[in-house]
Amino acid sequence: MKNLISFLIQYSVVFLFLFLEITCLTLIVKNQDYQKSIFLSSSNTLVSTLYGWNNSVIEFFKLSAANDNLSQENTALKNQIIKLQNKMSTLQPEASDSVHFLIPPEMEYEFISAKVINSSTNKIQNYITLNKGAIDGIKVDMGVVSDEGVVGIVKTVSKRFSVVIPILNPKIQISCKFKRSHYTGPLVWSGEDYRYANLTDIARHVELALGDTLVSSGLTSTFPEGIPVGIIEDFKIKESDAYFNIKVKLAVNFRTLSHVKVIDYLNYKEQKDIEKTTEE
Repeated sequence: MKNLISFLIQYSVVFLFLFLEITCLTLIVKNQDYQKSIFLSSSNTLVSTLYGWNNSVIEFFKLSAANDNLSQENTALKNQIIKLQNKMSTLQPEASDSVHFLIPPEMEYEFISAKVINSSTNKIQNYITLNKGAIDGIKVDMGVVSDEGVVGIVKTVSKRFSVVIPILNPKIQISCKFKRSHYTGPLVWSGEDYRYANLTDIARHVELALGDTLVSSGLTSTFPEGIPVGIIEDFKIKESDAYFNIKVKLAVNFRTLSHVKVIDYLNYKEQKDIEKTTEE
């Protein structure tokens, strides 16, 4: 209490000045129409600004839920588009003038929307954790993509979660092809920069150029054909080399990755079973 009284006495002049200033401003605003209008206008502007800030803060905290909803809606629309594209591309008239739908088995797939809840980009072997698991239909070896392109392959699955090996992990190789020439080769991460990977086994006779687009080859059951992988950033070859050294800028920015789609290839088991029988 003694300290409070000392404080008030010490700054009494300041408090008196503030009191008089407020009193003067109040009298001016009440008795002068011009000053009153300016004060009201300024007050409205200040209140509007505060409301705007308040709405911005509220909208910021709603963004996460909005993104989840948009991702799910986008996935549902993609599934519908795939079905329509398959039907349109395989619409064939038969001898009886009837219409027959024949969808290629490798094109029968659906997307499962998922959210990234943990990931890394600065390790030699990076992983991505998703908030979907076995109860959502996720299985091992399913391909994972985003709106930008190929992300990786599902490695392990629990009831509610799944872990993905992304392109940023030398444990996997993604089968790619040049969109222009259809020449194929495996994409491997060197463990250095999260933005780039290396395309290997491209022979020196293959014609390529900076900016050439790489897409999934469709030669594996993990990814359908034509999903973006990246573009050619640089390439080199020595006189004694048989293959190019090709640097690829990845289509996906793994630092900003938040929502993905897991590819459910509907004929996966049948294809694997017949391939296994042939190998045996």
